[in-house]
Amino acid sequence: MTYSTNEMMTVAAARRLKNGSVCFVGIGLPSKAANLARLTSSPDVVLIYESGPIGAKPSVLPLSIGDGELAETADTVVPTGEIFRYWLQGGRIDVGFLGAAQVDRFGNINTTVVGDYHQPKVRLPGAGGAPEIAGSAKSVLIILKQSARSFVDKLDFITSVGHGEGGDSRQRLGLPGAGPVGIITDLCIMEPEAGTHEFVVTALHPGVTREQVIAATGWAIRFAEQVEQTAAPTEIELVALRDLEARTAAAHGQAPGEA
Repeated sequence: MTYSTNEMMTVAAARRLKNGSVCFVGIGLPSKAANLARLTSSPDVVLIYESGPIGAKPSVLPLSIGDGELAETADTVVPTGEIFRYWLQGGRIDVGFLGAAQVDRFGNINTTVVGDYHQPKVRLPGAGGAPEIAGSAKSVLIILKQSARSFVDKLDFITSVGHGEGGDSRQRLGLPGAGPVGIITDLCIMEPEAGTHEFVVTALHPGVTREQVIAATGWAIRFAEQVEQTAAPTEIELVALRDLEARTAAAHGQAPGEA
């Protein structure tokens, strides 16, 4: 089956979510990847959303954390304060799955503003629970489309801390957990280099060249000694993803592919 670069990104991200793990899910691309994982490789993953649903199993992708589909399909729903204090800060979240508007070489995220904070060129959706997720989850996965505008040498604003300034910066900040362990894009997969915690390319998606990745990155991106090729999406993965998107589009009155 043929597939798009966006489908490759979603499938590659879904594969990173281990079966049985407890995942704190962001809305948008993270939610699509996490729910694809639940429908394919990780049926026993526990999806938690900021509004309080635990064990959510939506049949369509939620429009927001307040979407009733999440509560209606969850094993239980608890107050938002309990989600953060007991589950997240209590060390019970295995993976935080986040999106971003901008990311830097150390996995720090900006979802606040583009440009000067007081006179921004673009005001973004903001932080939500992402700073707490990035700071307290045992590990973090980041998913976003890759371009020189989104993969920047210096963030306009640090909304959520990844590995800070690199090296042992995260430990010096007193943040628990491993921080970001993977950035999955429509071109490649990046992982933090041991010691420096700078993200380097460890896998290229089929048909993608190093030159494409370099052109779509705002810093001097480096490549691991051994760069693998991401396995192409299987028919099972593509059918599950497309069915999920079709159900979502029908439910929300969207055109196919907008989900």
